Amino acid sequence: MKVGIVLSGGGIRGIAHLGVLKAFINAGIKFSHISGTSAGSIAGAFYAAGIDPEEGLNIFIKTKLLRFIRPAVGSLGLINIEHTADLLKEYFPDDKIENLKIPLTIAATNFSEGELVYFNKGPLIRAIQASSCIPGIFKPIMIDGQMYVDGGILNNFPVEPLLKTCDFIIGSSCNHLKKVDKITNITSLMTRAGIMSINKDMEEKVKFCNVLIEPKGMGEISTFDMKKAETIYWLAYEETLKTIKNSDSLSELIKKPVQKVT
Repeated sequence: MKVGIVLSGGGIRGIAHLGVLKAFINAGIKFSHISGTSAGSIAGAFYAAGIDPEEGLNIFIKTKLLRFIRPAVGSLGLINIEHTADLLKEYFPDDKIENLKIPLTIAATNFSEGELVYFNKGPLIRAIQASSCIPGIFKPIMIDGQMYVDGGILNNFPVEPLLKTCDFIIGSSCNHLKKVDKITNITSLMTRAGIMSINKDMEEKVKFCNVLIEPKGMGEISTFDMKKAETIYWLAYEETLKTIKNSDSLSELIKKPVQKVT
């Protein structure tokens, strides 16, 4: 059986995907295909390259990866994230999507053409940068003369690439919002509105997933709150363990061999 997993975007909240993946590893579930947007593309790339998810968490903490792409206070937001390539090359020396141990699809937005693009071959680091390039904060990534920005603009939950290749699809979302009685500032208002928009789109796509992992209240965590990295990881890990325990379909999946792609 071919099992795929789709990993949403969400800034630092994307570390939740590493906790999800680690829980599935410990449960004996392996994936034959991965699809991700923005932070989900980074977590997916680590896993697809054979890096243990817990080591992926340590990489985020040790290198303070988000500090390389964190917006500077008072700037116009046009920050160049291309220098993250030097850091990422340490973990992806081959830098080819098609040479990863597990097939990976990365969603990005071609800002020049106004189209959604899926990368499943070619330079890995460039695709990750494009998929994570939040417009208005980071300078667009140029690929073949075209401007690319965050894949979450057009598809923050790229389940589509898995539909024809997988028999069983697991979704991992890190943007759940709790109900609130009031909003205290404009930043919170705009952030919540943005997350509500991408979550509404995800609601339709979840129908294609056999199982969804969505830690409660994760959407309240700021996109760049690196201090919450370990908390995010373990909340997602525990949520995944609960889902595995209470899901009949996952229990059956654990008993079946996963078909690897060669």
